Amino acid sequence: MTFPPQRAAALARLRDFLPHAGADYARLRNYDLPAENHPHVSRLSPYLRHRVITEAEVVEATLGRFSLKTSEKFIQEVFWRSYWKGWLEMRPSVWAEYRRTLEGTLSGLSAQTRSAIETAENGQTGLAPFDAWARELRETGYLHNHARMWFASIWIFTLRLPWEVGADFFLRHLIDGDPASNTLGWRWVAGLQTRGKHYLARSSNIEKYTQGRFAPEGQLISDAQPLHGPQAPNLTPLPMMAEVDPTVTTAILLTEEDLSPAFVFETIPHPIAAASLLSDTARSPREVSALVTQFSEGAMEDTRQRWGARLGALGPASRSIDDIADWARKSGADQIVTAYAPVGPAASALRKLAKALQNDGIALHQIRREWDSAAWPHATHGFFRFKEAIPDLIARL
Repeated sequence: MTFPPQRAAALARLRDFLPHAGADYARLRNYDLPAENHPHVSRLSPYLRHRVITEAEVVEATLGRFSLKTSEKFIQEVFWRSYWKGWLEMRPSVWAEYRRTLEGTLSGLSAQTRSAIETAENGQTGLAPFDAWARELRETGYLHNHARMWFASIWIFTLRLPWEVGADFFLRHLIDGDPASNTLGWRWVAGLQTRGKHYLARSSNIEKYTQGRFAPEGQLISDAQPLHGPQAPNLTPLPMMAEVDPTVTTAILLTEEDLSPAFVFETIPHPIAAASLLSDTARSPREVSALVTQFSEGAMEDTRQRWGARLGALGPASRSIDDIADWARKSGADQIVTAYAPVGPAASALRKLAKALQNDGIALHQIRREWDSAAWPHATHGFFRFKEAIPDLIARL
């Protein structure tokens, strides 16, 4: 299975999936069938993760073919990404704590646990389904959502490995790896996200939804308690967006968080220059998969080519904050404008860049999409409460 990193590939995949986004998706979405290229799910997640194609485009196309009632399950799946992002935006310390704990755990691993982690990541545990998913992830940069849940559950409860290291394994290898969806999804499986509610993989469930490909009867732990951890922090308000002055000389900065910059041009129609900052390798303190970096590089280059006439003088595409700061100083711009980066490596990089440019009098402004500004405030509790707002959000957006 491949994910060509171009918008044309995303649009083609959406076109091919749309006939199945209604009742077919609701009935068949849980089947994990990698040999058939996962025919019952959209496989749009790498493109949505980088906003090569946007949630609004996918929802609009779906509702152009089906009613909301018929396509409800698929529409909800698209909104799950917005829910997780909104939840983490209002509790950013959860990401910071995950990273601190991960780094401390990695530095303090015993030789035995380090060996067990290596065995699991290489798909050599002897648990056939788990090993197959580990190999599929490493070889393709993708896993079916149901397989992700099974894998995380087995990692935590059967293999008894640190959940943060498992989440890091996913983030290093998933092309669609996202700080919010990935971290909070692993927390949910562990029982940390919804207090006292965890997810245990069952052999019967795996056998059914892999169509008998795997049946690990007697190999999985059948009774385990949720992991213990601190209560979720209190809500904090979403960051306020500074007013962008469209009359000031402006350059555009692209990041891998949002590669559909049309909405930025609504505010800044004539930027003098543009550059690209990639933060993909900062997903983890360990090495990030080449599939991840190749996709983000390719998607970034595709965006630069498609929008070249609107971007002004093209500057560097770099993973170095210093390179981008030097470019900004030489660009002649009084301000740099970029699409809002949610909690994660890109947001951290933008904060460092803004600080580096302060003494030069160059402001760095982020513009948040209306989709995010409308959806994220509803992520105050669980998804059940969030999904009640989906019809109103669709009508508004």
